[in-house]
Amino acid sequence: MDRLTATRVFVTVVEQGSLTQAAERLDMSTAMVSRYLAAMEAWLGTRLLHRTTRRLSLTEAGEAALASCRQILDLSADVEEQAGRARREPAGRLRITCSPSFADAQLAPALVDFQRLHPRVAFSLMVADRSVDLTTERIDLAVRITNTLEPTLITRPLATCRSVLCASPAYLSAHGVPQTLAELSQHRCLAHAYVSAAQYRFRRAGELIELPITDALSTNDAATLRSAVLAGGGVAILPTYFVGEDLRAGRLAPVLPAYEPEPLGVHAVFLSRQHQPLALRLLLDFLAERFSGAPWDAVSPG
Repeated sequence: MDRLTATRVFVTVVEQGSLTQAAERLDMSTAMVSRYLAAMEAWLGTRLLHRTTRRLSLTEAGEAALASCRQILDLSADVEEQAGRARREPAGRLRITCSPSFADAQLAPALVDFQRLHPRVAFSLMVADRSVDLTTERIDLAVRITNTLEPTLITRPLATCRSVLCASPAYLSAHGVPQTLAELSQHRCLAHAYVSAAQYRFRRAGELIELPITDALSTNDAATLRSAVLAGGGVAILPTYFVGEDLRAGRLAPVLPAYEPEPLGVHAVFLSRQHQPLALRLLLDFLAERFSGAPWDAVSPG
């Protein structure tokens, strides 16, 4: 059997989590997928996967082989891509998912600028403040802001998401400016349900500090949280990519600037590097360059 195909089958089974889903993605029968896996294990002389009726998991040898197998496939794809790139123009529709706030403030303008360069590329953008299942929703690319990523997904770092503890000047005038974390805990604390509910997390001098809070309002939507803070509802942690203009215009003011909310990574997440559409490859490069260094922080105060 073809060892390159067997390598592709092994990686696809790991990424899809089952022989059946891998067979669908590779347009093979499940029996053929099973035979390629058996051949791969015979060539390497070791078991790569633990198989049960309910799930698959990598053996220690399988974990060690996975990275090398991905490199082999990447090299093969690069050779094919370089051979045909000069004759190809990116086209087609890409399905993308992202949080509403990042889509509104950063991703949507970036996609429009990308389309100016490549007008034959179309996008379907799904905004959701949750981790969308890429396989079920047929997503080509997810932009996720997190420090916890699923190990079976392929990722590419795009930027660092920094946040700021802030409040409206009217709120601070009425309730005072907290000078310590103890004073902060006595204020009206607003929270994002998926990020800061129950506690605020700060970094200071390399140390992680967790401050328990009793939130006066929590929401799963950053835009709603921003509106509540602008209306004088209290203090909250909000991403600088979303409230940078509010800070520069004086509509919001930083609180306890010596305590930095825990930074998060901005990641491009996708299922596989194999057989990627040219449009997706170019988009990944475009976003990595555009978001490098978190340009929305370049003129942030303090």
